[in-house]
Formats: sequence, C-alpha cells, structure tokens
Amino acid sequence: MYVINLIYTAPLERIDDALEAHRAFVAKQFEDGVFVAAGPKVPRDGGIILAVRIERDRLDAILATDPFAVQKLARYEVTEFKTTRLAPGLNLPIPA
Repeated sequence: MYVINLIYTAPLERIDDALEAHRAFVAKQFEDGVFVAAGPKVPRDGGIILAVRIERDRLDAILATDPFAVQKLARYEVTEFKTTRLAPGLNLPIPA
C-alpha cells in the first residue's frame, strides 16, 4: 500500500484551472482499483491519496500522467508501507 502526499508547487488559481482534469484522472484510478482513498489536505496545500494492488514503477508511471504532474503544478512524495492491521469493517488488502 502507498500513501501519496501531493504537494502543490503552483498558486491555487492554477491548481483550480486544472482541478477538473485532475479529478477525472483520480476517478479513473478509482475505477481501475488503484486508488482507494483521496482528498485535499487542510490547509489546502496539496492532497493525500492511498493506492493499493500495484507495483511502484507502475504507480510512478500513472502519477506522471496526472494533469497536475503534466502541468508541473504539484510534486509527489510516495511512501510504501505494509498494512498489518485494519479497523473492523475496513476492507483494504492486507499483504501476505
């Protein structure tokens, strides 16, 4: 599993101009089963995404197609971790 810390590198006006395209990108990754959670940080200086069931090199290739990355509006810090415990009712994959 990966925690993706998206950090804006451009003014919010430019972020807002690309937001619809970014949201379409995120929706596609949800449909493909790669992203399982996503949302803006508070304060609004970026966002957080959780990704699962993917190799790191493929994840990096996908993130490079995000309109925020293509337009150089954000950078990404990706942290991989092994899920060993979940709250009851939370249905995320636990690696073997």
